[in-house]
Formats: sequence, C-alpha cells, structure tokens
Amino acid sequence: MSTTLLSPQLQEGSDGASIQQQITSMIDDLIAQLPNPEQLTDEERRRILARYTAVLEGNFIYWMTATYLATHSEEARAILIDNLMEEVRDSHPVMLRKFTMEAHAFPSSEDVLAVHDTMTKMRLFLGKLQGVQSLLTMAFFEGLIQKFMPFLAALAAARGSAEMEYTDVHGVCDIAHSEGLFRAVSLENSINPISADANLFEGVEILRDVFLSVMQSPETELVAA
Repeated sequence: MSTTLLSPQLQEGSDGASIQQQITSMIDDLIAQLPNPEQLTDEERRRILARYTAVLEGNFIYWMTATYLATHSEEARAILIDNLMEEVRDSHPVMLRKFTMEAHAFPSSEDVLAVHDTMTKMRLFLGKLQGVQSLLTMAFFEGLIQKFMPFLAALAAARGSAEMEYTDVHGVCDIAHSEGLFRAVSLENSINPISADANLFEGVEILRDVFLSVMQSPETELVAA
C-alpha cells in the first residue's frame, strides 16, 4: 500500500464516508486473498491460529488503551471505554485462549517471533499518541477481524475443535465496534485534527502488515494492496 496524504478535514459527511469506504475496500481485498482452509496443511492451519493468538491475546486491550490515551474527544473516549469494558468484563482474552487451546494451536516461541517485527512497529506507532490515526487503525482492525472470523473458525474446525465462542462473539460484536470507531475518528478530528502533511493511514498500514505476518509463510502468502 502506498503512503496516502489526506486533508485533515474529516467530517461525518462525504469525506468520512469516503474514508470508511477506503478502509472497507482494503479489508475486502485482504479477505479475498485468504486461502481455502481445506487446501492448507494441518501445520499451516496451526501456524495461522497460533500467530493470530500471539498477536491478539496480550495486545488488543493494550492497543485500545493506548488509543484511549491518545484521544482528546470525550465522546470518542466514551466509545473506546464501551469497547474496553466489553473486552474486560466478558474476558475476551480467555475466550481466545480457550479457542486456541481446543484447536491445539497454542503459540510457540517461533510463532511469537514470526510476528515480532511487525508487532514492534505497531507498539512504536501507538506510542506516538496520535488520536485520529490510532482511532482509524482500531476501526480498520475491528472491521477486519469481524470478516476474518469465518476463516479462523474453519481453521479450528479442521483441527477438530468445536469451541467457537470466540469466533461467534467477534463475528457479531465487532460490526458495532467498527461503526462506533469510525464515528470516533470524526469526533476526534473535530477537536484534535491531524496535520495537513500527516499520513492518515500510518497505523492502518502497519496493522495490515501485522495481519500479513500472521498469514505469510512459504506456503501461504498475501500481498499488500
């Protein structure tokens, strides 16, 4: 994906809708490249499940918390708090661990190291505390994993698991989360606008690369749009 510089005037009207359409298109491009789970080897299925867990289990709440810290708009912060409350109250990391363990795909040190470089870039990006860019990055990822859930469930089922609470919940709740976060982008930009020369998609590009590091191997490779 090429670096994209956009005007900081992100209103809830046409510009905001256009950005949401761009994000949706990027997500759909990635989802369209997913391999058929039935055509993967069992080790390829395990690897994707394990890397996904290495990325999400210990990091998603941290990502959302960092985004909260970067956000100035109280209305946008309320949207983040609702998301974080659900993650913590309903123990989504526990759901993910159960899902992964039942599929016999708990991450090894090799799985963790496979996503280390892109995860480090993601953490450094969030450390910049850029409200608008961080919110858009979270909106991108909520939309992505919602559409990724059927593929993830198919991988687990192919490894003999029937534990699907995690994929069932996130296939539904992340639709509302993504919509709320797109609204938060506009709310934040109204009081804390990005500069005219900033790359609105900085974090989106990095998080896309995290997703690619989950999927890529000599046998399964996605390409950046």
